[in-house]
Amino acid sequence: MIDIIQSKANAYFEEIVQIRRHLHQYPELSFQETKTSAYIRDILKNWNVDFQFPIADNGIIAHLKGTNPGPVRALRADIDALPIQEKNEVSYKSKHEGIMHACGHDVHTASALGAIKILHELRDQWTGEIKILFQPGEEKLPGGASIMIEEGALENPVPTYILGQHVHPPLEVGKVGFRPNMYMASADEIRLTIHGKGGHAALPQNLVDPILVSSNILIQLQQIISRKSNPTIPNVLSFGKINSDGGATNIIPNRVFIEGTFRTMDEQWRKEAHRLIEQVCHRVAESMGATCDVDILVGYPCLHNDESTTNRSIELAKKYLGEDKVVMLPIRMTSEDFAFYSQKVPACFYRLGTGNAEKGIQSPVHTNTFDIDENALKIGMGLMAYLAIALDH
Repeated sequence: MIDIIQSKANAYFEEIVQIRRHLHQYPELSFQETKTSAYIRDILKNWNVDFQFPIADNGIIAHLKGTNPGPVRALRADIDALPIQEKNEVSYKSKHEGIMHACGHDVHTASALGAIKILHELRDQWTGEIKILFQPGEEKLPGGASIMIEEGALENPVPTYILGQHVHPPLEVGKVGFRPNMYMASADEIRLTIHGKGGHAALPQNLVDPILVSSNILIQLQQIISRKSNPTIPNVLSFGKINSDGGATNIIPNRVFIEGTFRTMDEQWRKEAHRLIEQVCHRVAESMGATCDVDILVGYPCLHNDESTTNRSIELAKKYLGEDKVVMLPIRMTSEDFAFYSQKVPACFYRLGTGNAEKGIQSPVHTNTFDIDENALKIGMGLMAYLAIALDH
């Protein structure tokens, strides 16, 4: 079966490259992927692949069935792009001003379509059902995955596992990376508004300085991480934006606005940390005569790779690519809305090597020079197809 899938991945390579390049040229922002969705649906129709539409507005679920009843599995590809102006000078450069597939979702979608083409042609050689989720809005809260789940993407039937693949520029093309158990962090936005009493900076006795209050709050909040959390659980609490509603060298403003992010790998601690953040902000502000509004925008949960599914995927990837082509990944404090799926069914989210130092293809995701070595598409479609039918055998 490996030889057959690899042969078909090679045979369809040029077609999938053109699909990826079309997607790259015409990117659309999160929850605005109308033309991207229509393009995917046209391909599925041409290939005589059944699909469900709409789901989460622009989302699609393709359905493949083998010759006999059997296990149900799911694959996921995200379809949205980022608000970035591309600087690559390539023939397939983005034609949409200020929008770019800078996170590789064009690669994910093209790889999934390639896997569908392979699996559809080999449907007499596997059993059961495969659901392929083309998901909108990965890059924007509340995350398209959460909406897909709410609208039944993991129901009727329920998959025994779900697989997701993501480009990884630090990993050279030809390789893939895995990590069982906790892999990526939850991500919540923290927004604080500190209300004081402004006025002339030379008369501090008449004021409630929200800047001083803010500095105390920020210092106290870091003690939640250093003294309240279990040191074995990764945590990040960072604040990247501080503004006020005025102020100058001799003017104290009335309000200060602070924005940051909280990330962790434990859902129970995550909820407790939210409570402590609110508690500290209110207590410190009150002790200094101010008040603090706390808005915690709950984002993506922790991404947990099911141990059994992931370990099995690792062994299969070694068979498909070779022992030296499969690496173990470190945990990441970045987040992914695939995590919503991992909270519902056994999941494996792995990385596809797309870098090539010799070709100068090394730019990270979310940058205006991100690109891939397109040979990664052979592995992207082939390995996904192989895992989809081999995990249950």
